[in-house]
Amino acid sequence: MNNFLLRSAPTWQDFDELAWDKNDEDWKGAQKALSKKSLCRRLELLVTEKFEKAATWIPPMIIGGFNNLYRIRIEGVSSDVLVRRPSVSQAQFPQEKTLREAATAKYIRQNTNIPTPRVLLYKRVENKSTLSHALTTPGLDRSVAHALDPNISQKTLKDLYLKVANIMLELSHHKFTAIGSLVEIDNGSFLVVGRPITQNMSDMLQLANIPSATFHPEDKTFGSSDEYYLNLAQGHLAQLIFQQNDLVKSADDCRNKYVARQIFRQLAEQGRLSAFGFAEDTYSIRLYGDDFRPGNILINDANEVVSVIDWEFTYTAPTQFVLHPPWWLLLDTPEMWDADIDNWVEKYELRLETWLSAMREAEEIENGRFWLTYATRKSWVFDTLYWKFLDEKFFGKRESTVEKNDLWKTRVHLLSESVRNVMESFVQRKLEEMKERKLVDWDPEMAKSRLQEVHLNGEVS
Repeated sequence: MNNFLLRSAPTWQDFDELAWDKNDEDWKGAQKALSKKSLCRRLELLVTEKFEKAATWIPPMIIGGFNNLYRIRIEGVSSDVLVRRPSVSQAQFPQEKTLREAATAKYIRQNTNIPTPRVLLYKRVENKSTLSHALTTPGLDRSVAHALDPNISQKTLKDLYLKVANIMLELSHHKFTAIGSLVEIDNGSFLVVGRPITQNMSDMLQLANIPSATFHPEDKTFGSSDEYYLNLAQGHLAQLIFQQNDLVKSADDCRNKYVARQIFRQLAEQGRLSAFGFAEDTYSIRLYGDDFRPGNILINDANEVVSVIDWEFTYTAPTQFVLHPPWWLLLDTPEMWDADIDNWVEKYELRLETWLSAMREAEEIENGRFWLTYATRKSWVFDTLYWKFLDEKFFGKRESTVEKNDLWKTRVHLLSESVRNVMESFVQRKLEEMKERKLVDWDPEMAKSRLQEVHLNGEVS
């Protein structure tokens, strides 16, 4: 393993800080609007119309990452209901995302034994906590990001992991014919006829200022894993093209990112990503949740699962996504880890054996498949994972003396001639863009033209 990566900075440092600041300001304004009494009154009227009984909002409003929750009490009804409204500043594609999540939750409730709230009219669940709280160090402020309790017993950890494993196993039993989002066609009938709404898509809009005009239309689905991997690889290139601030640090850093992402796209075009790490693969399609994690699992005092909530960013995906061990074994993601990815890997591997003893599935980490799927789904951590875990899996060992800034030189010959020819002009344009810190308001046609300059078609993600 090359030593240069042993001190990799947390990749959240590559987020566009101007976009982040703008989101913070938008969030403050949105929360004021969402807490107005006039809005709360409209929600009361909505519930009154639905139940044909008087309804009253019970403060406070519950603020989530992408949605706000309003607890409504209905006259003569023993259980309260929750009205869940997307936060327009945080939730990208708010209407589309909400409709797709509702359809997915209804499908899961109707077709599995996983305890899931009823959509539109579900009862308040008598939970005491979430599974994240059970896994977190006792006494820590619950308003901050969760981290796995380092002193948790193996018995407790395995028991909690097993509860999640059973949920994931049941989800994996359901097969589909296309990659995308579930849509309710008729009452109780569901088809995959919408594009997959992923967390990375949301982040690309929110944290990289990628123009929405470059995304596929709402009804786009993917018929094969190969087609979808190519789409995701093109999305990584789109982020490199359109994120103006904080992603690229130098000319060689830009070349490293350009070469890694173009090679990854070529591997996808050749069908080498979908087959990587599997001796046999039926290329079936299963339900997968980008944001499925312990924090979305409600438990009671006995640590029994009483409900699974928040099915946003859940879509039908290649089976490979489902088979590898989950990212959340430490509760926090590699790109948001305060130390570095090496430290995350060290801590993760300590807990992996416990998870595998619950799932009996040890193949994924050893053959690199875990990192391939994670890198495919996450644009900001892609380059670190590609050079650290994937490049040598595909193309053999590099010389151990290669410096970080020279990584691109070891693989640039793998690019097609046309892609190599536009690299330097791309790098120079990127360096010029870095000099002016701003959020670009992209014209849709200009954005598609920029994609074509690096040999992408006019739509990604």
